[in-house]
Amino acid sequence: MKTVGIPKPNTVFATSSFAAMAPSSLTVEGSKSLLFFPPPLYHHHFPLLLFLLLLLVRPCCPAASPNDSFVFNNFRTSNLILSESSIITKKGALRLTNGSTHLPNWGYVGHAFYPAALQFKTTPAGRTQSFSTRFVFAIVSKAPQSGGHGLAFAMAPSTNLSNAKGSQYLGLVDVSPIGNSSNHIFAVEFDTVRQPLLQDIDDNHVGIDINSVISNASSTASYYTDDGKNETVLLDSRTLIQAWIDYDGHMNLLNVTIAPLSSHPQKPKRPLISYSVDLSPVLHQYMYAGFSAGTQRRASEHYVLAWSFMINGQAPELDLSQLPPIPKASTSIWKSRFLPYASILFFLLVCVVAGISWAVYRRRKLTHEKIEEWELEYPHRLPYKEVYRATEGFNKKKLLGKGGFGSVYKGVLPRNGVEVAVKRVSHGAEQGMKEFVAEVSTLGRLRHKNLVQLQGWCRRGEELLLVYDLMPNGSLDSYLFGDKRCLSWGERFNILKGIASSLLYLHDEWEQIVVHRDVKASNVLLDAAMNGKLGDFGLARLYDYGANPKTTRIVGTIGYLAPELSSTYKATTSSDVFSYGALLLEVACGRRPVGTGRASEEVLLVNLVHSLWKEGRILSAVDKRLGMDYVEEEAELVLKLGVHCSQATPAARPSMRHVVKFLNGDSSLEALELQNLVMEDDQVFDQLVLQFSSSSIRPSNRGSCYATPTRESLINKNDRVDQSGEVFEVPR
Repeated sequence: MKTVGIPKPNTVFATSSFAAMAPSSLTVEGSKSLLFFPPPLYHHHFPLLLFLLLLLVRPCCPAASPNDSFVFNNFRTSNLILSESSIITKKGALRLTNGSTHLPNWGYVGHAFYPAALQFKTTPAGRTQSFSTRFVFAIVSKAPQSGGHGLAFAMAPSTNLSNAKGSQYLGLVDVSPIGNSSNHIFAVEFDTVRQPLLQDIDDNHVGIDINSVISNASSTASYYTDDGKNETVLLDSRTLIQAWIDYDGHMNLLNVTIAPLSSHPQKPKRPLISYSVDLSPVLHQYMYAGFSAGTQRRASEHYVLAWSFMINGQAPELDLSQLPPIPKASTSIWKSRFLPYASILFFLLVCVVAGISWAVYRRRKLTHEKIEEWELEYPHRLPYKEVYRATEGFNKKKLLGKGGFGSVYKGVLPRNGVEVAVKRVSHGAEQGMKEFVAEVSTLGRLRHKNLVQLQGWCRRGEELLLVYDLMPNGSLDSYLFGDKRCLSWGERFNILKGIASSLLYLHDEWEQIVVHRDVKASNVLLDAAMNGKLGDFGLARLYDYGANPKTTRIVGTIGYLAPELSSTYKATTSSDVFSYGALLLEVACGRRPVGTGRASEEVLLVNLVHSLWKEGRILSAVDKRLGMDYVEEEAELVLKLGVHCSQATPAARPSMRHVVKFLNGDSSLEALELQNLVMEDDQVFDQLVLQFSSSSIRPSNRGSCYATPTRESLINKNDRVDQSGEVFEVPR
């Protein structure tokens, strides 16, 4: 065991004149003491001398420290008790372990203790007093996270821990007495190797150890910034780290806090670990405080650069300007040891190269795409790799929602940092894929303030990826039927006007006619200013002015489908108007277009509003959540216009140009008359035929012949109308 000089000019004490004569100041470990008394003192002070002699020969008490506070801004002139591999460098740093790769069986062990026992209790059976300590440490390895095993601040009944093992035991305990209450060991470990048998949480953690190296409480090494963000601290990285350990003896609460010295020199407001524990059964009246470290196959150098301690108070501040430097690795030693380990290094290099090659191959396999010639003919195509990276590999955490035609993910395009929504759409045969891509790429040229902008597309196999601008406030239906706040009437009316304007642009103002085919609340997205934008053009179809629309499928959502689709199978601008009429009523009434568990005359929302109109009390259909906080003229206009747009005959419905005029106040409310409305009861039947067809009709083996359900077979299906908002399609 080594002892470093007695004088402590770099140390601050709280002392008394009598305490200066205490035995601990007169003895040195391993030597006998000799007292000299001047002759005049023999006669007058004999009782006092006898008392001092009794203190000196007491065999049961350790050498007690007369101090309850000390500070070492470096260890150049300290008198720490050092053992095993611990040394103090020329610059004043305490090094606990040797970084040599030539390790004994249990690696290196290093201990350093304050030379005098500290009094933690006023009586042997009393409560442990509050104490506080802070220190700066660093762990140095050949490369970050390549060393081991860690260091610990420790309290022990003796400075002699020669039986303790290194490696995962950190020089604190032997293999056999793990968890033995007779150890009376308290430590806070800073561990850089994960040992499953010791229940370590990871290979970079801080833990509280009591009589064992199996931590009672632990946490990944990190600290909390002033704004509450948790930042990880890599222990094994040559980083100077400051640690605070505070024990409240009244509340039995132990707090452990760390922070990197370079970025956060002040103590964080929130501790890393706050653990309720009574240390009275663990600590004796007098205990030694210090540091311990251990290594095994993976070597590290564990340094402590400064240390302060206080009982019943906050540990003194450290003068960080006096911190000693960490010694740099010797280049000559490294060169001398390189050749014997050249084969090992070469093997490791091969392993690293193989690992990197495998990772690159796997990433390329995940992002590989086979681009066919016809795809290059269409604009707005994005590389699949870019879309893959934008969504972090379609991470589940990025999932915004799922629909009948695919899933939608949030992402950020690497090329410009724009937030986007990526929809994955599964499609069928290659010919259908070509037609779909042709129309989608054309739709990418649409520009209107109330349309969600299509940023681009890409294809991988039978999967299409559509990339849209991200709307931060989500979809309209989440406000109408979800758990979000109730929209005001002004917001609702502004959204309806915006969607009407976008449909007018699609139907009459672009170079081709675009039929959206799926106008509904869940496809109306809201930007940061709560403006409505029509999105999801995955089902849209376009054709030239004067041409007849062609389609092979009925697609859409129950409640928004025009009744003529059950016989014509052709989506037109008029069928979009019907869907918009359902949206008008849905927004004004706060109800879905098709309801379940209601009387037969209330299954379709349009029938209910029509009946109330005939009774002269149409405003009673307004969403009850609004109370009376709405503009009656606007509400009446929206309800009546919704009924007009929902007429059974396409020719009877207004065009979107007329709808926009009504909403902008360019046409009077009186023009919306109750007479001559074409409201057929077969709308209910047609909606149910479409629903039945989507789930029940199956093609025969001899062609595309489909059985048609009878009215009687569907008359009792009103209570099972789909409310999920899922899109369906019926091949013709």
